[in-house]
Order: sequence, then structure tokens, then C-alpha cells
Amino acid sequence: MSFLVVSPGKDPKAWVEALKNQHPGLNVYVYPEDHDKEEVEFALSWNHPRGIFQNYPNLKVVASMGAGVDHITSDKELPENIKITKVVDDRLEEDMGTFVLSLVLAHQRNLLEYREKQINEKWEPVSYTRNDQVKVGILGIGNLGQSVSKCLLKNGFQVRGFSKNKKDFDHVESFAGEDEFDDFLEQSDILVNMLPLTAETEKILNKELFEKLPKDAYVINVARGEHLVEQDLLAKIDDGHLSGAALDVFWEEPIRPEHPFWKHPKIRVTPHVASVTHPESVVPQIIENYERMKEEEELKNLVKRDRGY
Repeated sequence: MSFLVVSPGKDPKAWVEALKNQHPGLNVYVYPEDHDKEEVEFALSWNHPRGIFQNYPNLKVVASMGAGVDHITSDKELPENIKITKVVDDRLEEDMGTFVLSLVLAHQRNLLEYREKQINEKWEPVSYTRNDQVKVGILGIGNLGQSVSKCLLKNGFQVRGFSKNKKDFDHVESFAGEDEFDDFLEQSDILVNMLPLTAETEKILNKELFEKLPKDAYVINVARGEHLVEQDLLAKIDDGHLSGAALDVFWEEPIRPEHPFWKHPKIRVTPHVASVTHPESVVPQIIENYERMKEEEELKNLVKRDRGY
């Protein structure tokens, strides 16, 4: 029985070391080095080449290196019998909460605008709204969204959360389902997208959605680039309906040098750094699932393939 690490473009060294430290004697292969495909029963993956897992006749589990699993579920050639797991990690959640809070505060206190004024040597104070007067809407309030909501609440923001089904969180107003979606948007001065990427949610951040947000609303996307219709965002910022956006994820990463996001004065670009998985933090849960697989026990953090998360 062997363990396979597949992460093209991502150095796997730290992952292999953490796996072997956690489970001495574990036989770990790194794709695409030469290995016996029939031995592999468990794979750890990030952006694997499409279709490769159908070449592993005894593969039972594909584990994501991070919280997102769309890079696995989007592979139409992944055999139906293979189970998919995701990472649920306190460190990831804390990092995401801190990052989103930083973006919200930077917008709230006009820091991007002041940076532009500094470049142009303009001493021009700008008025601001206090935190307790601002409504932040979290679109997709799962584990990461809950962590973000806690950080925002501690800093006095009003928080709303939207999900498929009603959820009960202290001090967070919950919206759910199509009937409540417009009400949720209308009450979001700042919209934070944290949805999983599925066929239903792709391109959800579009002109129609933006027009339902209050005038001067601000958009933060820390989920996936494919959620956003880029031209719609640019149009609604340029026509004055949206006050700006902070984007950490993109359709193509890195974005091309001539992309209009780079130099837009009302768009903040960060290189997919909101919450980065640390191998030593998450490998214990991956090894636990490896052992559960061997004992034919129920896996933790199992993804429901019909939902995509």
C-alpha cells in the first residue's frame, strides 16, 4: 500500500517530510516520478492533471491539500468510487479571518485611497463610517465564513450570512435560499464571497448581483476567481455603483501583466494569499484519514460529490 502526492507547480518537499514524520515508514510517491500505480490507494492532490486518477485501479481516496476541492471535483474523469476529502484546519480559518478583517478595515478607513493621495502628494482627509454602522455580508458561511464572522463581530461590524440552508450563529443574521438572497444583498455594504466553486456558483458575482447591492458597496473575493465576471465588476465600479473591490483569486493566476486590475485605482490585488495551508498543521488529519481508509472506517471531512463541497 502506497501514498501518492500530486502537486504540479507546487514543491512537495515539505508535504513529504511532514507525512513521513507523522507516519514513519509510509511509502510516499511523488508524481510524476516512476511508481507502481497498482500500489497506490490514497492520493494527496493539488491541481492534478485531469484524468490521471483513472490510471490507479486501487485508488480509494483523493485528499485535497487545502479547504477547496473544486480542483478535484471538476475532473470529469475521476472515477465515481473514489472518495474526496478536504482540509478543515483552525490555522487556515484564523488566517482567513485575519485577512478579510484587514481588507474590510483598509476599505473602511480609506487606506487604498490614501495611498493614491500619497503618490500624488495630496493632503486630503476623507470622512469614514464607524464599524458598528457597517453591514458586512458573508456569501457562503461555512467553517471559513464563520471564522471571518467572529473576527468582524469582535471589531464591531454588523454581520449577515447567506447559505443554502438556515444557520444559527450568535449575533449573525442568517439568510438562506433564493427567497432571501435579494434581501441579503440589499443589506450588504461590504460583500465577502466565500462560496465553494460549483456549477451553480460559477460567475455568480455578476452585473445582476452587483446591481442589487447598495450604492457604494464594496466587494471582497477570497473564494475562487471563477466566481467573478471580471468585466461586470469593472463596469459597476467605473459607473459609480460599486466603490471598489479587493480580489485575492482570479480566473488565471498569475494575472497577465496587461490586466486592467493591476492599475485600477479602486481595486486591490493580492496573489492568492488569504489563507495558505501549512503541511505540519494539516498532515495529522490526512494521516488519520489514511488510517481510517485502511480500517474501512468513515472518513473525516468527506466531500459530498453531488454538492461539490
